[in-house]
Amino acid sequence: MNRIAVIVPAHNEESLLPGCLNALGSCPSPVPVEIIVAADSCTDDTAALAAKAGAHVVATNARNVGQARAAGAAYAMRAGTGGLWLATTDADSRVPAQWLQWQLAHARAGADLLMGTVAVDDWLRWPEALRAVYEARYRRAGQPHVHGANLGFSATAYVSVGGFPPLPYDEDRALIGRFRAAGAHVVADGGCPVSTSSRPVARAPHGFSAHLAALAAGLRTT
Repeated sequence: MNRIAVIVPAHNEESLLPGCLNALGSCPSPVPVEIIVAADSCTDDTAALAAKAGAHVVATNARNVGQARAAGAAYAMRAGTGGLWLATTDADSRVPAQWLQWQLAHARAGADLLMGTVAVDDWLRWPEALRAVYEARYRRAGQPHVHGANLGFSATAYVSVGGFPPLPYDEDRALIGRFRAAGAHVVADGGCPVSTSSRPVARAPHGFSAHLAALAAGLRTT
């Protein structure tokens, strides 16, 4: 792999997107990196802030994270797929400094798709007991975790499996299912977690915030 494109879907993320882009801009990489913000149905300054930060902006009006990620990927592949690794994160997340190097190492070792983990940035807006419940469930999960906030894949393999489906949620799981069905080399590595927001108001239905809210609701009924 000799180039990386990072895709960030965003819906009205003017408050958290700058932190995401600053973190990406602080990641050293031995190959050229392009950051693409898929601004989906935004009515705030998300697109303007992304452009000011030097990101490429792709505007969509689908209000659909699967379509937004797919639009970002399509833009990244406008000059072809050769040597291109696609990485995705979320606008409310911050990648660690070694994230791009970690992605590239797996790409060069033969991964077609890489799944990483996330870490919650803070728990102050949630019930005190939620952190222990969440972390216990996360540790004992019977299968690798799937997060669009920490994902990477070969552009060539991505095209061959049909790309992101146009789903409003679980588009990341569906993509991984397509890779696995095609017999691709899928790697799970929890060694480079991405810090993600614990905000209680979700942007995506059935997304991470909704998961935390469901766990919190369970605490109130026990």
